[in-house]
Amino acid sequence: MSPASPHINIAAYKFITLDDLDALRAQYAALCNELGLKGTVLLTPEGINMFVSGPRAQIDQYLAWVRGDVRLADLEVKESLSGEQSHKRMLVKIKKEIITMRMPLIRPELGRAPAVDAKTLKRWLDQGVDDAGKPVVMVDTRNDFEVDVGTFTNTVDYRIKKFTEFPEVIAAHKDDFAGKTVVTFCTGGIRCEKAAIHMQETGYDNVYQLEGGILKYFEEVGGAHYTGDCFVFDYRTALNPKLEPTETVQCFACRAVVTPRQQLAPEYVYEMSCPHCAGKAA
Repeated sequence: MSPASPHINIAAYKFITLDDLDALRAQYAALCNELGLKGTVLLTPEGINMFVSGPRAQIDQYLAWVRGDVRLADLEVKESLSGEQSHKRMLVKIKKEIITMRMPLIRPELGRAPAVDAKTLKRWLDQGVDDAGKPVVMVDTRNDFEVDVGTFTNTVDYRIKKFTEFPEVIAAHKDDFAGKTVVTFCTGGIRCEKAAIHMQETGYDNVYQLEGGILKYFEEVGGAHYTGDCFVFDYRTALNPKLEPTETVQCFACRAVVTPRQQLAPEYVYEMSCPHCAGKAA
């Protein structure tokens, strides 16, 4: 690890029944604060989701402790590097769902939809069809502002504002994908755990989720068939296919994504306004 990138940023989740949330919250908060980690840990009855940042030794100590819980012994983690911690504070929260979909009968813990790994997906996209000869169609399950930062080439994007809109939208377009292989994707894979199951239950015949999401794809095969960067929910705002922070930022006032070109506009005033909100009533 180079001196310029002293912090490890980890993203991980697992769908598993957790029924001791109050006790877990206290334990996670105490350890993270003791180790000086920053980020967010979400604890829910359906599992855990975390984005945590800190020096390598502290991250390794934290993960060893987390995996000491037999329910999380096989927790898989995605890593990236940054010159400073990716979050400004440490939050450990209890929520109803890891990712809000409001469809309680969809429980990934009971069985996942089929997944495709990054290298296999790249090969499919290179050749234009899957191994059975079916056309491959990418479906982005993220919100519209995330998609605008970057996505796979020729992806299907329904311009949703929040994930709870996805089930109805995708069910209404089932006929569009007849005879095709559908690959759903998101930042780290978590939304697709629910999205792909829902699609199967609504009659999609051949649907996969991209294992590990965009970040794992970047890690394993780079930016092939991908245009732009990947939005992330921390101070870095976006990562390029090398998993490096970019110059893209979020407006302090309206939270809109502001590209480097947009930052040159006179409407962009640091921590005050951007071309998306300048001149608009508060």
